[in-house]
Amino acid sequence: MSDPKSSNAMWGGRFAAGPDAIMEAINASIDFDQRLAAQDIQGSLAHAAMLAAQDIITDADEKAIREGLLTVLSEIEAGDFPFSRALEDIHMNVEARLRDLIGAPAGRLHTARSRNDQVAVDFRLWVRDQCDQAEAALTALIKVLVDQAEAGADAVMPGFTHLQTAQPVTWGHHMMAYVEMLARDRSRFVDARARMNESPLGAAALAGTGFPIDRDATAKALGFDRPMANSLDAVADRDFALEFLSASSICATHLSRLAEEIVIWSSAQFRFVTLSDRFSTGSSIMPQKKNPDAAELIRAKVARITGALVALLTVMKGLPLTYSKDMQEDKEQVFDAADTLMLALAAMTGMIADMEPRRDNLRAAAASGFSTATDLADWLVREAGLPFRDAHHVTGALVKMAEDKGCDLPDLTLADMQSVHGDITESVFDVLTVEASVASRQSYGGTAPDQVRAQIARWREALA
Repeated sequence: MSDPKSSNAMWGGRFAAGPDAIMEAINASIDFDQRLAAQDIQGSLAHAAMLAAQDIITDADEKAIREGLLTVLSEIEAGDFPFSRALEDIHMNVEARLRDLIGAPAGRLHTARSRNDQVAVDFRLWVRDQCDQAEAALTALIKVLVDQAEAGADAVMPGFTHLQTAQPVTWGHHMMAYVEMLARDRSRFVDARARMNESPLGAAALAGTGFPIDRDATAKALGFDRPMANSLDAVADRDFALEFLSASSICATHLSRLAEEIVIWSSAQFRFVTLSDRFSTGSSIMPQKKNPDAAELIRAKVARITGALVALLTVMKGLPLTYSKDMQEDKEQVFDAADTLMLALAAMTGMIADMEPRRDNLRAAAASGFSTATDLADWLVREAGLPFRDAHHVTGALVKMAEDKGCDLPDLTLADMQSVHGDITESVFDVLTVEASVASRQSYGGTAPDQVRAQIARWREALA
């Protein structure tokens, strides 16, 4: 490896001395951007192949560069690469080692290229890979939610507004709500990937290059759809990272909402679900405790991901075109957010797969809190011909009566009901069970078990 003290030579003859320790500490990014090593070498291999194809470097130099880069990659993958902070970043670390291995041809690799377009392509490739991983992880989570929905398509539970019992729904319907949310998250990563799939390589420092390069060739070699059309934009843009963080933040928010429900459902007060021991912990002092720590940690981790989005937005908000050193602060936020999101998705997938709904408790809760009051009001509209607002008023009076009697609506007698409105008949009791309530919700997207099973079938086909 080259002597770190000679690293100022990498900057050229403009600088007479190397940076002091403080400048080196604030300037170096190798501690975190070494994660871009594979992408950096991938970009360099494509660039070198293009330079040779365009007769900008010789085939012999390209062969030496290619073999040297592959050696560097193998050293990094084996953990044998001595990263140097004095060499600032992954680009200089790789190039210095390449020079040690092959000598003069290493210096020709940087022809028609700058670290500005080099880091832009490295980072874009890395984020593109993360979009693919997020899509795969979301697909796995969606599958276990569909499994839960299918197993409980007709299991009745309370639906809530304001965390108060509103109307009966089915467990399957509730699970499928998160399928829809997470599917939108998945589509956001797919959309972001499509938008970011343009190559900045060849923009050089900011203005392009006078060498006869072939940007289409490098774009194709790296799996991009096309080169970016403006060299200034190519080196200045970090929209792709912001979009990834935005999609991650929305996804993490959905995970946090589901995690919050799991925390509530698993509590002694609700007892709606049983979590497996694999995703729970105990207490150091209270032997009876079984804590939903995985869910709580997922709920908390949204702060890190949303924080990363805000941090990068703040970094980028005041930057003139094109590159500024501020942009070195783009990567740590994205790296941490990506790691955090993937961990949260994996934990949630395992937790949902193992989670067991407690049907009896769910049904009992669904039947409490006058949850079929809307069914009573609807019956008054259909059978007694009342305008809905009048039916709402009659139902409210009956709810007050039941509350005063300490019972639920189905426990009132027909005489009780007729004392409020004389047109009520015995058939009203047919709509006051929670099973009848959910079965009646046959509108598209409703909670009726038939509707839920239709949505499950649609998703099974889509996932296949």
